[in-house]
Amino acid sequence: MNQTVTKASAVISPLGDSALVITFGDSIQYDIHKQIKTCKDSIELDPFPGFIECVPAFTNLTIFYNPLEVVAAVKKKQKKEFVSPFAVVASIIRKKLENEQTEKELAHRTVSIPVCYGGEYGPDLEYVARHHNLTPEEVISIHSEGEYLAYMIGFAPGFPFLGGLSERIATPRRSSPRTSIPAGSVGIAGMQTGVYPISTPGGWQLIGQTPIKLFLPEQNPPSLLQAGDIVKFEPISKEEYQEMKAKEEGK
Repeated sequence: MNQTVTKASAVISPLGDSALVITFGDSIQYDIHKQIKTCKDSIELDPFPGFIECVPAFTNLTIFYNPLEVVAAVKKKQKKEFVSPFAVVASIIRKKLENEQTEKELAHRTVSIPVCYGGEYGPDLEYVARHHNLTPEEVISIHSEGEYLAYMIGFAPGFPFLGGLSERIATPRRSSPRTSIPAGSVGIAGMQTGVYPISTPGGWQLIGQTPIKLFLPEQNPPSLLQAGDIVKFEPISKEEYQEMKAKEEGK
């Protein structure tokens, strides 16, 4: 398999015949996220012929493209008989990486998400509290006082993987996953926290629920949160949750 090592020590590898992956490292770090976000923004601001989309993850960025359009653009300009779409796109990406200025601070959008903690909306809150010899109120305070970086959106549509959880409430996943988790559920898994945008099976420890929708299929983009967002959780009462939920569903 062909691969290119860039000047920035990132590795560019093919993914099938219509995508490539740029790997920036092998651990979850802000500096790696910064390189991914900077590269993503650069490509989207100045897309190459045939570009489709960028998909950021914890340590890499996947770039999808139309190989026929890539080849057509090169042949039109250079009159070449044979063109490798991967080689063309990899060359474009390599030049972008070499010219990137990652010393600049990233601009982060801050999104506040209301959460009703505990009770029927957070059935694992008591467990998380006992696991750390804390009260449920202390868990709520620690969780809601944090600021969380959305490193990536996966495994379900609109699901944010949020880094920055305090070690004081970091809790392993459930030994037995639930077969169905309500949309809006806020959970903890290890050193991460996240929000289930749709009803799906899952093994995260559920500590609360938000009344707002994170997956918005009628909008573009269809996800409320994007990689690079800063998320803050705002505690609300059960009554506030129900009122906000009713307004949300009435839209």
